[in-house]
Amino acid sequence: MVRGLARGWPLVQAGAQGDDAARAFLAAKARPRNFPVNIGQPGGGDRLFYDDAMGMNFRMASGPLPGLLDAIADAAQAPDAPTIYLSSIDMADYFDGLAEVTSLPLGARTPIASIWIGTKSCIAAHNDVPDNVAVCAVGRRRFTLFPPDQFANLYLGPLENTPAGRPVSMVDVRNPDLARHPRFAEAMTHAQVAELEPGDAIFVPSLWWHHVEGLAAFNILVNFWWRDVPRWLGNPEDALLHAILAVRDLPPEQREHWRAQFDHHVFAATDAVTAHLPQEGRGILAPLTAATAGQIKARLLRGLSR
Repeated sequence: MVRGLARGWPLVQAGAQGDDAARAFLAAKARPRNFPVNIGQPGGGDRLFYDDAMGMNFRMASGPLPGLLDAIADAAQAPDAPTIYLSSIDMADYFDGLAEVTSLPLGARTPIASIWIGTKSCIAAHNDVPDNVAVCAVGRRRFTLFPPDQFANLYLGPLENTPAGRPVSMVDVRNPDLARHPRFAEAMTHAQVAELEPGDAIFVPSLWWHHVEGLAAFNILVNFWWRDVPRWLGNPEDALLHAILAVRDLPPEQREHWRAQFDHHVFAATDAVTAHLPQEGRGILAPLTAATAGQIKARLLRGLSR
């Protein structure tokens, strides 16, 4: 965590004058279009999560930003008001000039810059494929981080039915039920907790699990995502889903064969795998290029379309 990294941002300085000033700053830069928003149940608390039937305990809506900011201001005065949360809003698409005055010196990287705006909120532990720098601009945020290898101790939910596109931990980090989730006690021994004030930033490395709380009545977070790999590489999560489709439910002896193939061609992938082949004949077994990556994608599309 870096204290005060973005203290000079105009948005942070507006927030220092009060929540109304921060809302006015955002409203002035918002484009005249509808913004997507998550709205919880009145009296349902600040945790955006599953309901008892594994649906969502919030609904999706949209509207112009000034009206949504007014609703957030009103919610601060009503204890049972629903959580209102605008998540991962692309600043370049939805605002004029905001991305230019809320930037960080990230070298040659070209990150996706997003803004998160809302009332008090609690987002279940999840991870992201890109690296991430998150900046608390207004309000306060608490991050609880877990290393990537703790995924089994976090009791992950479904891969396809998720609150926001990423699998999440089913554990309530603030009030864990260790009778139901006993391995979570081990995860907590590896946890790191950081509380961010306006202008503070935190680096969340790729694949690290993070539970995020907006602690104030009005919170704004800005984050920057990037991957230090070629853009033409595939998404590993797509490969996981394809393996579930094609491998997981095979007879055990076939599944073990494909486990050995994956180890040979993917996870070990030493020079010995291709040493018997001439350089010009190694195809996709050689280090990938944009061209050979395109060949793989085309073959997968043909196969999946059958």
